[in-house]
Amino acid sequence: MTHAISMTHYFRPNVEAMAGYVPGEQPKPGTNIIKLNTNENPYPPSPTAMRVLQTLDGECLRRYPNPFANDFRQAISEVLEVPQDWIIVGNGSDDILNILVRACTELGRSVVYPTPTYVLYRTLAEIQPANVVEISYRDDFQLPIEELVAAKGAVTFIASPNSPSGHVVPTEDLQLLASELSGVLVVDEAYVDFADETALSLVQEFDNVIIARTLSKGYSLAGLRLGFGIANPSLLSGLFKVKDSYNVDAIACLVGAAAMRDQAYKNECVAKVKVSRAKLLLDLKQLGFQVRDSQTNFLLAAPPKGNAGEIYLALKERGILVRYFNQPGLNDKLRITVGTESQNQGLIEALIHLVQ
Repeated sequence: MTHAISMTHYFRPNVEAMAGYVPGEQPKPGTNIIKLNTNENPYPPSPTAMRVLQTLDGECLRRYPNPFANDFRQAISEVLEVPQDWIIVGNGSDDILNILVRACTELGRSVVYPTPTYVLYRTLAEIQPANVVEISYRDDFQLPIEELVAAKGAVTFIASPNSPSGHVVPTEDLQLLASELSGVLVVDEAYVDFADETALSLVQEFDNVIIARTLSKGYSLAGLRLGFGIANPSLLSGLFKVKDSYNVDAIACLVGAAAMRDQAYKNECVAKVKVSRAKLLLDLKQLGFQVRDSQTNFLLAAPPKGNAGEIYLALKERGILVRYFNQPGLNDKLRITVGTESQNQGLIEALIHLVQ
């Protein structure tokens, strides 16, 4: 017996219409690849954090975790000197962003951000759904404050440092923006560990500001999925209503707390990345690339002939992955994660043959 195939629409119209977020390519473990496409830290996690992972008590898996990840919140509080009740923990900082969009927006309430930036902001808004207002950065990546304020966002996202440009928005610009916004200002500091500036002080001045951070980049824990937000408790109170009851597992909480407290190791790895970043920038410029200064663990580089798509594919054939965004303003550029010295050297040696 055969059944006729019918076109049934199971999804909401906005979900049917959206493209969805496309993560960077992840090769199978053990594959002989130089992976410079998803801004992972090239160095291993803290040895202290690894010891916690290796000595876990099975009882922490049998029982539900603390719903607020208090062990991890306490570690954040100690290191960043913020009260524990000013912290919300998420399954990666993406979870924090998702909670914010779900709690604060709907049709008629806009998500606003300058572009180019992290494309997940649009995806989260489309899922909700919420209105999306994208405002182009100027050529010098000066924050378009007036346009952002005029958009009247329920949530305004500013990635600082920004991806894929690598620039930091000056704190005084964010301060001015926060003072004029009626909605929530989200300062996404995923790459702050590699930067010279943080906007963390703004949460004490404005109750509509939340700082989002992750352990994926500076702490080499992208696979753990752990992030957090810092804001006035009056703002967090609504977010706690929306988050999943147990959105952070017990393993992540314990390992993350150990990694957070091991600031010496994190800072040591960050320092190595910064040294490699400076050398890679110079090497790329010597090959004729136009490269922006960066306060992240990646560089945005335009090849001399503008043929970024071709170079991306040619590098992939050679076992080197970088990120290529085929969209206006970025289709002549590559986003390149800073790897180890040997990984960066392998990239440069490959590029020597491709750009001549």
